[in-house]
Amino acid sequence: MAIEKDIDGTEKNSPFDSTLEYDNLPQVVIVGRPNVGKSTLFNRLLHSRRSITDPTPGVTRDPIEETAFLNGYPVKLMDTGGFKLDRDIGTMEAVMDELVVEQTLRALKNADLILLLLDASLITGEDEEFIALLRPYWHKVIAAVNKTEGGRLEEEAWNYMRFGFESILFISAEHGDRINDLIETIVSRLDFSKVKQQEKPEFIRIAIVGKPNTGKSTLSNRLTHTEASIVSDYAGTTRDVVEGSFEYGGRNFQVLDTAGIRRKAKVTANVEYYSVNRAIKSLDKADVVFIVIDAQEGLSEQDKKITALAHQRGRGIIFVLNKWDTQEQGRTALHKAEQNIRIMFGHMSYAPIVALSALEGKGIKNLLNTTIELYEQLTKKLETGILNTALQDWVVAYPPPASRSAHFKIRYMVQTSSNPVVFLLFASRPEVVSETYLAYLRNKIRSDLGFDKIPVLLELKASRKKWEEREKS
Repeated sequence: MAIEKDIDGTEKNSPFDSTLEYDNLPQVVIVGRPNVGKSTLFNRLLHSRRSITDPTPGVTRDPIEETAFLNGYPVKLMDTGGFKLDRDIGTMEAVMDELVVEQTLRALKNADLILLLLDASLITGEDEEFIALLRPYWHKVIAAVNKTEGGRLEEEAWNYMRFGFESILFISAEHGDRINDLIETIVSRLDFSKVKQQEKPEFIRIAIVGKPNTGKSTLSNRLTHTEASIVSDYAGTTRDVVEGSFEYGGRNFQVLDTAGIRRKAKVTANVEYYSVNRAIKSLDKADVVFIVIDAQEGLSEQDKKITALAHQRGRGIIFVLNKWDTQEQGRTALHKAEQNIRIMFGHMSYAPIVALSALEGKGIKNLLNTTIELYEQLTKKLETGILNTALQDWVVAYPPPASRSAHFKIRYMVQTSSNPVVFLLFASRPEVVSETYLAYLRNKIRSDLGFDKIPVLLELKASRKKWEEREKS
């Protein structure tokens, strides 16, 4: 009998509610050699394009973890990097391959169920070596042969039975063939008795962005107390957005570790293009953005572009001066570094600057306290009466121009949203309100109303009525 499902893939009348948060979820880890379709299957089970998929072998490096609902049952689903045996010894790519394998082997130990994905077309030495490594975990392995759409290569795929699997599933991650059979097998092998459900907590969402090699992954791992992100001096190590969570000061945080954003001229490969695109999109999910700057190298034009994107979205921004342990210590050195940032970002004097060492853990407490302060400002909402009382004082202190051609009247103002913080200003002639006057009002909102560390977005609209008259009508 077919299972009736909701649009998000959860089973109707499921004992679990997809809108809730879950603890003690069973973990399902998808493993296999490169290019067998692990990321495609991960996205298929998740009902979204979470992992980057590309024909290039070895695209996935960091383990990507998400909660997936399989026939209405929540599991912690992990996509891992491919087990690669053939390496060019002495190259940075070989070092990366070794780090990927270490991450995968670590995931095997923690998994409740291991989904071994194989390719129908060919049994390779990497398959044989990886299967041998799985022997200690044989009791929790499910074998699935991918790319068998429409019965393609099934006869050849039966050759995998010689490795001693009790059964093999033939699937197509790309076309969806027999995915329901795979899901039912996974669910039948898991214990959900320890799963606890609760209301989703409020998260402060942090996006860690910056140029390659500034220490973003080191900072992410330091914050989450994990080794979820691979750390390497090799530029372009992180490709997918790696997510993690932690608690501090009674608050829940979610971290998005992104790929290093390079100049467009240097982004040539398809994989890096998608990595950078997802890093930029992570700004849409974030509350606060850490612009990570290497204290040894200083600022670049690319830092300016990344920051502009975050500012346009109204995100809280913190300039994180990382690797500060490598610099001359003292107030003078820090003041000079802060000056350099302020010169490049003259219109963003509100954004805090935090010097730290992600490697040593110094300055992390200050960074998180500052993050909480920014989040409280981002989520602050003012009553219209308080706002317009302040607005009247500002207009009296700095009246609009008196000349006929440039004259306008400020009618009233309302806060239309928080996080991002947006105000709508009603004026008699919005088309002649100068950017200088808008900058004045934005600065007064920050300094007088408690928004001194975040961007304030100000929009204009025409109105002939004052606020008091509008309230009466």
